[in-house]
Amino acid sequence: MNASRPSVHPVEAPPLTEGEAHNGPRVRMKDLQGMPGTRGGLALRLCQFVFAAVSLYVMASTSDFHEATAFCYLVLAVSLQSLWSFSLAIVDIYALMVRRSLRNYMVIRLFTIGDGITSTLTFAAACASAGITVLIGNDLNKCAVNHCARFETATAMAFISWFAMSPSFLLNFWSMASR
Repeated sequence: MNASRPSVHPVEAPPLTEGEAHNGPRVRMKDLQGMPGTRGGLALRLCQFVFAAVSLYVMASTSDFHEATAFCYLVLAVSLQSLWSFSLAIVDIYALMVRRSLRNYMVIRLFTIGDGITSTLTFAAACASAGITVLIGNDLNKCAVNHCARFETATAMAFISWFAMSPSFLLNFWSMASR
């Protein structure tokens, strides 16, 4: 059977018009707010840091958080989250002060991997702590002898920190994937 086969022919670029010749090469779209090195990115990093630090402070201020493994895990996760967010906030401040873009592939890759790891740890710790808080408060009815309000506050702050981390991770991942 004789079937025609497709053939590929090179296509030349259309000639530049007078307006395009004077504008020079096309440039990339500006950084979206929320990406590293932008004011939105700095605001997200500061929110992540503040909520993680508040969660850490509230949980560490109780005398019996070490009795539940989930609460110890929450303290560890939000400690890591606050350190990560604070260090990246400093990088964002530096980038804004010297007016540099953080569009380097390796930098975006590092931020994406770090955001993914810390957000996963924070979310898992917040979920585990929420489960233990519900167990203590609703199922065992031992809120009178425990610090249920502080446990709930620390868990809520960890969830809010995770909510602030999600846009950072998604924007970094989108930027890395679009290369």
